[in-house]
Amino acid sequence: MSFARLGLIDPLLAALAALEYKTPTPVQAQAIPAVLAGRDLMAAAQTGTGKTAGFALPLLQLLAGETAPVASNSVRALVLVPTRELAEQVSESIRAYGRNLPLRTCAVYGGVSINPQMMKLRKGMDVVVATPGRLLDLYRQNAIKFGQLRTLVLDEADRMLDLGFSRELDAVFAALPKRRQTLLFSATFSDAIRSMAGHLLNDPLAIETSPRNTAAKTVKQTAIPVDKKRKPELFCHLLKRRRWGQVLVFVKTRKGVEQLVATLQAQGIAADSIHGDKPQPARLRALERFKANEVQILVATDVAARGLDIDDLPLVVNFDLPIVAEDYIHRIGRTGRAGASGEAVSLVCADEVTQLAAIETLIRQTLNRVEEDGFEPEHRVPLTNTAGQILKKPKKPKKPKIAAPSLAARQPGKKAGLAPSKPRSGPGGRSGGRAGGRPAAAGKPSRRSS
Repeated sequence: MSFARLGLIDPLLAALAALEYKTPTPVQAQAIPAVLAGRDLMAAAQTGTGKTAGFALPLLQLLAGETAPVASNSVRALVLVPTRELAEQVSESIRAYGRNLPLRTCAVYGGVSINPQMMKLRKGMDVVVATPGRLLDLYRQNAIKFGQLRTLVLDEADRMLDLGFSRELDAVFAALPKRRQTLLFSATFSDAIRSMAGHLLNDPLAIETSPRNTAAKTVKQTAIPVDKKRKPELFCHLLKRRRWGQVLVFVKTRKGVEQLVATLQAQGIAADSIHGDKPQPARLRALERFKANEVQILVATDVAARGLDIDDLPLVVNFDLPIVAEDYIHRIGRTGRAGASGEAVSLVCADEVTQLAAIETLIRQTLNRVEEDGFEPEHRVPLTNTAGQILKKPKKPKKPKIAAPSLAARQPGKKAGLAPSKPRSGPGGRSGGRAGGRPAAAGKPSRRSS
């Protein structure tokens, strides 16, 4: 099937041709006609399968058919996303798809000055891509109005709930027109999201192009057991021995991110970081340096699990396992995108066995464990299964026995086969007893031998 058969207009087809998009992905093939028909939509698909184009292309076509101009500070289509990085990525994609259309798009998010965003909105926008918190700030200052809004898109809504945006989302929904088209796209759908969709969507078409909460089949997944304190050493060892190129590394905490970056830089390895304490311009700069191959290792917290669209990224490393099992899918989804192959390596310590069991239950497969020579953990990682069970710990590998050294080897200078010289006796000497010649009590060890 071609994009032309989906009913897209020529300006969009020309943009897709320039981007070398040839064949629609399954989610695009099902979503585009439904959105063009005005249906509400609830679509689940693996990350990297083209969800953004699935809603952006038909949305741009519908907006291009509008005849009335967009009013000052107004918006026709609103796309809500959980992170700043995803806001930038989605808005860039929408601008690329709509390059041949006279439509205006902008992204608004926190971490940067609000004034330039307010200035852009004064012109009126066809599409605004926003994080919930900054959108509410703008709305409460009358910098954005929803009177002309016709379409709401929720992208990665489950992550927005994970990040604690439920109150902000409720406030946004209350401010929007009741009559609108609502599209809900995500790689995973929790029960809470399905419940929310039941209140927001009107007779939605449900699309699931892959089993719920599964990882891409194009990604090879392995787990390497290791003691927690040896993770930095193991990572540096693997980086050199396996000759890894560019690597995106996920670490649980912001402090852990900076510690690993410092370790790598001390060894002359080009590394940078992305986390919540870093100003947004610095985060964007780190991402751009990584995309431009100026940095070999990009270390991030889960703030970067969604919104990083990097062409041909070969490898993702989970330095720490995520607390939320669903985040594992989004982390490894940064590689193996658009049908390409990729690899995901997880460094797992005994303390993380609960997270490991939860991940394996979610993805319905047990991660292949591969021990690295010289890094076998002292604290063994218990065996797990896809039922979420933690089984008994595997036995420690037996160390090879080493023969006891001979008496001659223990007593340098003595010739093999000769009996040791007799101990001296007499005044001041020792003959199995204490100084002064008193013998030790029979059957008891002397103080010297205890």
